[in-house]
Amino acid sequence: MNWMVVGGALGFLGVSIGAFGAHAWKARLAALDTAAAFSTATLYHLVHALAVVACAVWLRAEPTRPGLGAAAAGFALGTVIFSGSLYALALTGIKGLGAITPIGGLLFLIGWGLLIKAGLRA
Repeated sequence: MNWMVVGGALGFLGVSIGAFGAHAWKARLAALDTAAAFSTATLYHLVHALAVVACAVWLRAEPTRPGLGAAAAGFALGTVIFSGSLYALALTGIKGLGAITPIGGLLFLIGWGLLIKAGLRA
């Protein structure tokens, strides 16, 4: 997997989606009272895009470093599930979508744990 491309794509999408939320979807988010959820989704989206890029940079320096690819995968999949569920909740108002958000959060934690483990092995 090319984690640099994945991280760049996540970053691009995070900025784009954040801009739509601040402008094009502002009234809808206000009407549903879900702007805070959307903001949280965007913040976590962008932070974890950078985490994927950091893993990619480290992997280029040390391609055999155990756990880095899995950490990047945790961050990327966590972004899709965590931020994706919050984006969907914010835009639709369907509160039940928040039930899957913790799965994404767990994937973030796994990614960070794997990154710690890779760092301890360095």
